[in-house]
Amino acid sequence: MTQHGKPVPALIVLLGIDGAGKSTAAREAVELLTDTPVLVLGNYSGRKTISALSQRFGLPLPVQLADVLESAVRVFNVLLNHLRAARFDGVVIMDRHLYCQLALRRARGIRRCRALSALLRLLPKAQAVAYFDITPEQAHERIMLRGEDQEDLADLEKFREGYSGLPWYPGFTRIDAGGSTERSALQLKKIIEDAAAAAAPRARLGSTPHPADS
Repeated sequence: MTQHGKPVPALIVLLGIDGAGKSTAAREAVELLTDTPVLVLGNYSGRKTISALSQRFGLPLPVQLADVLESAVRVFNVLLNHLRAARFDGVVIMDRHLYCQLALRRARGIRRCRALSALLRLLPKAQAVAYFDITPEQAHERIMLRGEDQEDLADLEKFREGYSGLPWYPGFTRIDAGGSTERSALQLKKIIEDAAAAAAPRARLGSTPHPADS
């Protein structure tokens, strides 16, 4: 998938609350796609690291300040990974994106950031934004079982509501993440295959990605 000698990647964004199985499903889906080159990139905010450092040094961060720090890290990762994606000839999966920070802001009762929304509109549009849909209760159970971090059930509920309140939410491709990770991976595999097929004629025509819809 190239355009005048330059890669024209198919882009897929993965969203969902913690414990939805996004990263695990991405790894398993890539293993199933033996004929499709896939690059997985993580757009993390450093939220858990920032929170851990705050607790370690006994310096509680105001919600607004935490959001500023996380947004800065997220934007840096998103921009860097879009540069990487532009050089990759295949399907690019972005695990998390600016949508996540906007959903977190809603969950925290912070108004939507116009700068983040504007940047989202300027970035290349994804062929699919896959939302891993799972109940907060099941996500919380998974988080507790893996024992790597802690998440409050109420926060997961607010985070899920934050996603559903985004103006882009109706256009997300839903993945039923309440079953096994294998089932989620198979659903994601289908989305990847469809995105690759859609990107192929675009590459032949030499078209360029449209800016993300508002």
